[in-house]
Amino acid sequence: MSDYSGWRGLRRAFAQKAALSMFFLGLGSGLPFLLVGATLSAWQREAGFSLQSIGLLSAAGSLYLIKFLWAPLLDAIRLPFLTRRRAWLCLTQFMVALSLLLMALLDPKTTPVVFVLLTLLTSFWGATQDIVVDAYRLEIVPLSDQAAIGATTTFGYRVGLICAGAGALYVAEFYGWRMAYLSMAALMLIPFIATLLADEPTPPEIQSTAVPEKHSSRFEAIMIAPFRNFFASRGLAVGLAILLFVGFYKFPDQIIGALANPFYLDSGFSKADIATVSKVFGVWVGIAGAFLGGAGAALFGIRPMLLLGLFAVALSNIAFLLMAQFPGQIWAFYAAILSDNLAQGFGGVVLVAFIASVVQREHTASQFALIGSMAFLPGKVAGFASGYMVAALGYKGFFVLSALTAVPALALLAWLWHRTPADASAETPIQITR
Repeated sequence: MSDYSGWRGLRRAFAQKAALSMFFLGLGSGLPFLLVGATLSAWQREAGFSLQSIGLLSAAGSLYLIKFLWAPLLDAIRLPFLTRRRAWLCLTQFMVALSLLLMALLDPKTTPVVFVLLTLLTSFWGATQDIVVDAYRLEIVPLSDQAAIGATTTFGYRVGLICAGAGALYVAEFYGWRMAYLSMAALMLIPFIATLLADEPTPPEIQSTAVPEKHSSRFEAIMIAPFRNFFASRGLAVGLAILLFVGFYKFPDQIIGALANPFYLDSGFSKADIATVSKVFGVWVGIAGAFLGGAGAALFGIRPMLLLGLFAVALSNIAFLLMAQFPGQIWAFYAAILSDNLAQGFGGVVLVAFIASVVQREHTASQFALIGSMAFLPGKVAGFASGYMVAALGYKGFFVLSALTAVPALALLAWLWHRTPADASAETPIQITR
């Protein structure tokens, strides 16, 4: 088994061809995410969309939350070009680029319906690309090397977020939104070329625990059994509590996400300011927060860090009151982003460790997809109404309310404290042969 721990492991990971491929594929995954989310909301605000409309249109990003619904099709359908995984990668990357190109050629003010449909199309192909990238990463190297390859993927993804966040905002500031989205469509050529040059992974041979066909349909064995087993193994009450806890954990952060860029603009900051502080400084602070969360979970255990992360996420929303109290003051912007992204990075990595500790190793992918989607779904749904909340409460009242939404997660964590593992499970993972 390969030793991919610590800095030595990261250096060895970057020396692999698969690691380089995953860097570029990660970049492709990161690019469309903000272009149908936070970056798009800034364009919509400048185009004259109301906060209520922006909140409702953030529904486009919800396709990322339900991508597990059509993921089995990517295994069942073989495309008539290239090879198995790379064919789907090329198709999804091409469709993301085409959708972004068409968005750039439209004016959201004069063709709002078509523009919204294109936004949904971009989100769909971006989410589908994520499914294939995840599958490719799992199959291109054995599981013993997944942590190392995951590091290069995350690095690429973060670069993609910087391009789609700070990069797009800088271009929009000086050359307009059309050129911003045209440049992002052109950047999708990088992962496309990387896919053409990449190796095709060997299909995995996974030890299956599916119910025999005579007792169950193929659909039930593939789609239903992993989720049924999740509840059967720990009881319905604990299973539901885990899902609710994960859903409420990131709720305070998710509920304000759709209106973040509009709030920055309404506070008197330019697109260049937003790019510098939120999309560059904030990304690196988030990486630092993730490192602190991982170190804390390793030193003190998952549950205490979950508690600390919950308080951090809630208090970080209160930090936005500084911006509301001192509009246009760049120091307040930096302070709020420092608090918010540090808490997000910290809480996010601890939450992932918690999810990994409760999934069954024979159903890792299915159960992780189900539980992981809950980290974003409730807050995303509530975000649709965030514009109405601001209209009723004002920004200050909205931020206070968003911090208080951490209370349900605190109550659920207290109930689950002695009903879930204290640390990540050390069970033997599914083996992949090459």
